[in-house]
Amino acid sequence: MDLTRLSRRMEAVPPWAGEAILCAAVEAATIYRIGTAAPGAADRSPDAWAYGIGLAMAAVLPVRRRRPALTLSVVFLLWVIYHVADYPGGAPAVPVWISLYSVAAAPRRRMGLALAGWLIVSDALARTKYAGVGLFDAALDGSTVVFVAALLLGDSVRSRRARRAEFEARLALLAAHRDQVAAQRLTEERMRIARELHDVSAHTIAVINVQASVAAELLAEAPDQAREALEAVRRAGGEALAEMRATVGVLREPDSVEGDMAPPAPGIGRLPDLALACAGGRPRVDVRVEGERRPLPRLVEFTAYRIAQESLTNAMRHSDAGLVEILVRYNEAGLALEVRDDGGGGDGRADETGSAAEGNGLRGMTERAAGLGGRLTAGPFEWPGGAGRGFRVRAWLPATDDDLTMQEKASRVGDRPQDEEAT
Repeated sequence: MDLTRLSRRMEAVPPWAGEAILCAAVEAATIYRIGTAAPGAADRSPDAWAYGIGLAMAAVLPVRRRRPALTLSVVFLLWVIYHVADYPGGAPAVPVWISLYSVAAAPRRRMGLALAGWLIVSDALARTKYAGVGLFDAALDGSTVVFVAALLLGDSVRSRRARRAEFEARLALLAAHRDQVAAQRLTEERMRIARELHDVSAHTIAVINVQASVAAELLAEAPDQAREALEAVRRAGGEALAEMRATVGVLREPDSVEGDMAPPAPGIGRLPDLALACAGGRPRVDVRVEGERRPLPRLVEFTAYRIAQESLTNAMRHSDAGLVEILVRYNEAGLALEVRDDGGGGDGRADETGSAAEGNGLRGMTERAAGLGGRLTAGPFEWPGGAGRGFRVRAWLPATDDDLTMQEKASRVGDRPQDEEAT
């Protein structure tokens, strides 16, 4: 049987059973030592009192773990009584060894160590006085060394237990941290999937609703225009299905065939498709791009597209807007995006401060911009020239590299020009 298996079996033994076995073994050893001890010239032969004192010393050991100092005190007192009665010296030493070990191995041991030091010193002085030996005599040193060895063994066990407890605490902390990170990643992934599903489904339903209304109105008078509207419905459904497949693909295995065949993420170049999807109905969508167009990180372009898509969806669903303008402005620091409509601005999509706190759409847009270290505001505004009230969504997306950390992305938010934020 190897040591590991033996250790596991020992740990499986109940504490009270282990203490009972130890007590029985110590009592047997004490009786044997008292019975076989050779009395000196001035010693009394062991009698019932001698055996009684030895058994009493062993009987208090079961409480040594809870009260190590008290156990050593009782054993020490009985040890002194035994020797004052002139019984053979050193015979009932086994309970003393166990008590010294228990004191040194205890978590709180200041009082116990003081009692142990007193016991060892008083025992050594008593032996030098009554045995007529020197302080460093071999016979005296043997007894003292065993007492000290019991203390050192207990201290070694205590140190090992402390290291083991510290190691287990570190493992528990690492496990808790790992679980926390896993839960955070799962939450972020669920939020990302929820945003994707919301953006795709909401926009598609809004486009289908607009184009279906156009087809229903023109079906009898202008079949060709109705057919174009139905074709737009078909295109919107096909694109939504492809994007939905790509979104659901992240839930599959990395080697999933459908995930490998997922279409590329839409970007700035797909913004005209949003206007095309609403062609022939309300609202009319105008897309303008200012500044020198240049390649941007894919995540920045994808985020800009989703913000514009969701803003257009909100205008179609929550207002009676006749015009939606999508303005994209490039510069060296990043990308400024503005989507505004003439729907009156009283649809409750966000407050004047741009908190964008109501609804999954506005909350999702804010989270997308913040994830890149950018910023998004939304709220009612006045059209220039007194043309009426409308609703506006403005976003700033810094042109950071894809491999930058979130902290590095966020640190660049303060570097964006103020004139780019106020488009």
